[in-house]
Amino acid sequence: MPEDATPGLRLLDLLELLARAGVPQSLSELLPQSPWPKPTLHRMLQQLEAGNWLQREPDGRRYALAGRARALAEATLSGSAQAGVRHAVLRALVADIGESCNLTALSGAEVIYLDRVETAFPLRLELKPGTRVPLHCSASGKLFLAFAPARQRQQLLEGLNLTRHTATTLHSREQLEAELVRIRRQGYSVDDQEFVEGLNCVAVPVRESGAASTSPARCAVALQAPSARLPLSEALGLVGRLREAAAALARSL
Repeated sequence: MPEDATPGLRLLDLLELLARAGVPQSLSELLPQSPWPKPTLHRMLQQLEAGNWLQREPDGRRYALAGRARALAEATLSGSAQAGVRHAVLRALVADIGESCNLTALSGAEVIYLDRVETAFPLRLELKPGTRVPLHCSASGKLFLAFAPARQRQQLLEGLNLTRHTATTLHSREQLEAELVRIRRQGYSVDDQEFVEGLNCVAVPVRESGAASTSPARCAVALQAPSARLPLSEALGLVGRLREAAAALARSL
């Protein structure tokens, strides 16, 4: 983060600093992490906010990534030179297990589908890249919550509307937090017909190669299948294959 960078590069450096923090940051929190004096940093934050790259939290003090920054990150993941590699990994996974699989990421307070390969079976739920689903009732969403830094997790939980989509949706904060503890312990997450009646899902984290097993998930890889065709007990037997795919996907990030 060189001090003599051009103004445009300095703004990009500041965006990267905020993205790596993982949680909204105030001016005073950013100051010791950056090489810029307080007036310069304050001006840069204002410029990024005016351009819809950053937005203020409700407390008016902390800054978080806004719509343009999130859209850029999603487009970069979806359209990079490695997108073809990631799609090939998903295709191989679907060929092995016979069920639909997807690659997802955290986008604000939702899960976004970056890529997906559908099963050949006629009975399936087709979800295209760009689809967004809730955090609290999707396997990937609960995975992102479970492995998020504690402060970010609490902020996300406080803002969630725990809508009940099916009879098995976790619709209380206590239920959801207990589930997140289990996910951190076991290293994978399930959606037991919590978002769509009759649909099971199992997800595992995709982390940077060499990252600790407790570190935040960059993405998630998941399988989805009708419960009538693949009961959850059988889907859990495929966690090992999902982890193999996650390791291959990590090398493409």
